[in-house]
Amino acid sequence: MFKIRNALRRAAVQADSIIFCKTGRQHSRASISTGLQQQNGTFYEFRTYYIQPHLNAAFHKLTSEKIHLRTAHSELVGYWSVEYGGLNQVFHIWKYDSYAQRAAVRAALAQDSNWMEQYISKAMPMLSSQDNEVTYLVPWSKIQKPAKEGGVYELVSFQMKPGGPAVWGDSFHGAVSTHAAPGYAHPVGVFHSEFGLLNRVHVLWWYESADDRAAVRHKAHSDPRVVSAVRQSVAYLDSQRNKLLFPCSYSPLN
Repeated sequence: MFKIRNALRRAAVQADSIIFCKTGRQHSRASISTGLQQQNGTFYEFRTYYIQPHLNAAFHKLTSEKIHLRTAHSELVGYWSVEYGGLNQVFHIWKYDSYAQRAAVRAALAQDSNWMEQYISKAMPMLSSQDNEVTYLVPWSKIQKPAKEGGVYELVSFQMKPGGPAVWGDSFHGAVSTHAAPGYAHPVGVFHSEFGLLNRVHVLWWYESADDRAAVRHKAHSDPRVVSAVRQSVAYLDSQRNKLLFPCSYSPLN
């Protein structure tokens, strides 16, 4: 009986060790996949405004005149009008160091009479709806401004299969890298959703023009390395949507 009890204890210890090793490896993989963005707190809020068609020009004029009231409170990464992939839309990205900072910014904006009276009271009736999404930069990406001003941007949104970066992160990284490394396109940033539709990844690309984008994509899709990497990545893909963006004159990414 004594020997049996000791054997059972040893088996339990071994089982605990196996579980610990497995969970340790899983935790390590998760840390690699999700990266430092959750640790340092910095996140990017994607905001999309849908403008009533007959008020599109008026909205852009008002925003160009009053956006300084908003940027006085927090950092604007970029502001674009959507040219293809969605009419009468603007898309903008705001950077925050923490959720507490965002809450403080929103509270301060609500108390800013100039912002409320000169912009919000006039802009909100021009919108038919609005949407937002909280994203983090994936661990292998950082915001990279294009070498030139102007040009066009493409926001490519991938709805990946459930499981998160731990499942599809390596394949997705490979697909982006094979486009970026040969210079087919300039990646401004790669973002992973936190609030909004989950398992969504956004890649923001820059091109010199819409025609340059068309030529570059045609060339890239004849590159065997790109074709191979994309084939591996699409195994984890549910859907994809592209928008071509024109930077507004007041956009930091312009």
